[in-house]
Amino acid sequence: MYSVSYAMPLVLASLLVAVLAAYTALDLAARISSARSVQARAWWLGGGALCMGVGIWSMHFVGMLAASLPVPVAYAPGLTLLSLLIAVAASGFALYMVSSAELPAWRLGVGALGMGGGVAAMHYTGMAAMRMAPFIQYDPWLVLLSIVIAIGASGAALWMAFKLRLRESRSVWLRIGAACVMGAAICGMHYTGMAAAGFPQGSLCGALPGGWSGQGLAPLVIVAAVAVLTAAIVLSMLDMRFDSHTDSLLSSLSRAHGEIAFLALHDSLTKLPNRLLLDRRLEVAIRHARRTDQCFAVLFLDLDGFKAVNDAFGHQTGDRLLGLIGHRLGDAMRPRDTAARVGGDEFIVVAAARRRDEAAALAARLGALMREVFEVDGHLLRISASIGIAMYPDDASTASDLMSRADAAMYRAKSGGRDAQTFFDPSMLVNAQEDLQLLAELREALERREFVLHYQPKFDLRRGVAVGAEALLRWNSPTRGLLTPERFLALAEHAGLIVPIGEWVLDEACRQAAAWHATGHDEWSVAVNLSALQFDHPGLVDAVGDALRRHELPPSSLVLEITESTAMRNVESSMAILERIDAMGVGISIDDFGTGYSSLLYLKRLPARELKIDRGFIRDIPGDADDTAIVSAIVALAQRLQLRVVAEGVETPAQHEHLVRLQCDCVQGFLFGAATAAADFARVVEQARQRLARPVHPCAA
Repeated sequence: MYSVSYAMPLVLASLLVAVLAAYTALDLAARISSARSVQARAWWLGGGALCMGVGIWSMHFVGMLAASLPVPVAYAPGLTLLSLLIAVAASGFALYMVSSAELPAWRLGVGALGMGGGVAAMHYTGMAAMRMAPFIQYDPWLVLLSIVIAIGASGAALWMAFKLRLRESRSVWLRIGAACVMGAAICGMHYTGMAAAGFPQGSLCGALPGGWSGQGLAPLVIVAAVAVLTAAIVLSMLDMRFDSHTDSLLSSLSRAHGEIAFLALHDSLTKLPNRLLLDRRLEVAIRHARRTDQCFAVLFLDLDGFKAVNDAFGHQTGDRLLGLIGHRLGDAMRPRDTAARVGGDEFIVVAAARRRDEAAALAARLGALMREVFEVDGHLLRISASIGIAMYPDDASTASDLMSRADAAMYRAKSGGRDAQTFFDPSMLVNAQEDLQLLAELREALERREFVLHYQPKFDLRRGVAVGAEALLRWNSPTRGLLTPERFLALAEHAGLIVPIGEWVLDEACRQAAAWHATGHDEWSVAVNLSALQFDHPGLVDAVGDALRRHELPPSSLVLEITESTAMRNVESSMAILERIDAMGVGISIDDFGTGYSSLLYLKRLPARELKIDRGFIRDIPGDADDTAIVSAIVALAQRLQLRVVAEGVETPAQHEHLVRLQCDCVQGFLFGAATAAADFARVVEQARQRLARPVHPCAA
């Protein structure tokens, strides 16, 4: 047998090519797995099979060229190219096997047999291309060992390629290590196969002449193989970078799309669902309730006092307050409940409730949440909520009807005094339709000068003379006649019209008082009632000053009446406003005294000059002992605090006489004249003066 020697530089070169081919196989397996389309997957599979096949074949060919025999050697082109095709086919099969989402044991075994057999076939076909005569004698055990090594190496290569197919940054070094192991295994198979070959003495190469000679071919094959494999790796890396950039762009687009979708369905201030998403969830709730034969509640929340916050502290503070309200409402919701913002200060809650008492309990809890103090920009803000409740299916069976009925119930809660929870009642539908029409007319009433003031006289019990009047608003509607505030004032507050209407009342009352003064009635003052919203409005003090200057009315001839509840709602803020008004010289009267908080601690601090006893206490005196005792106590308290006392609602001589005995300062009521137009005021005063039998003590105007 001829002895075979090896050129170590070429052996090392073959090992390098094997490692490079293994790394290319691992990288291309990852590239195929991450391909975004079937077409791209096919292109990468075909190109990968070609590059990997060329690499493995080049390693084999360089390894054969590294072997040196005593006789000239060449390689038949046909069989040599066939061995290359076998390498490409085996590589394509291997890449296909590892590109799937899973690699079970049977698939790994089939892949190892296919690829290992292909590599062995490539090797022995390449050996046959030498066409040695006599034939090469092979050691069957070494041949078998080489095939086993090929199958084992292929199995290991497939397993590592599958595990490292995900394109992660940390997997690069793992691929390099795996490529070294795989390259060494491939080289081990090749050189084991070479060791199995025996060349008898006198053997000649049948591929000569005309075959491919190894002289100078090894460097060319090495360079070509390295160039092909390097190009494949570089192309894969560039594609990976492009994919990374594309993934980043797609991720950014996905986030932007998600944000746009969120903004399209949620309120920007509160992050709660908006009307669009509410409609969807309400429809879902209706379908679920129909399917399961269950009930649920729709709660309509309208904030009380929010406009005053906006006016006093600005819209930025108001917006931040809305954000806190949204957060508080969102936290209060159960998994199946929905809280949504549907307007400026209006919210809808859709909540599972099997019975009305569950809905009532939820409404009470939400009302309590709204009453808790909010801290915004260093301000401690207090608001409340009027809540209307409609039940499915008792009150309505469609989304629009449920919300309109909850809205009608909310309006009833607001008109009944605010900070309340009210269930829908069918009678509200008629009222709601009427109120909508009334509101449309009310919006035009101020511009059309349809409002008028009527005046009810106030009398000094001691002197028996008129000392002023209380200005009472009336709406002289061209279609409805003369309407009292009870019919439209709550509507005006709900629609945000109360402040301009209140400013008109203030201006008109000052004009009329100035007109009385011009006719010689200098002792007459005029009292104007302030609503809670008007009192909280930041322009109140300026409006008072402007009205006094415009009509040249002495400040002492104007009295502003506020209720206990209004004064005590935010004591420190109320104190500041009342002190500014008092500093102007304008009188302050505490209206409906005894029906509100009646905080004596703060009463002595309020810069008030007058207390008005509510008509509810006057109605049953002197017959009712309790009312009589209360009135007596109020009069005594006021006298000790040096406050003037006015009893309103005096309708009978008995009430009048009892108030005289209690030494009440002033009275007003139907006994002395109902509220009347300014043109008739002097006549009513003269008639009432005659009813006062005897004076008791003076009452300052």
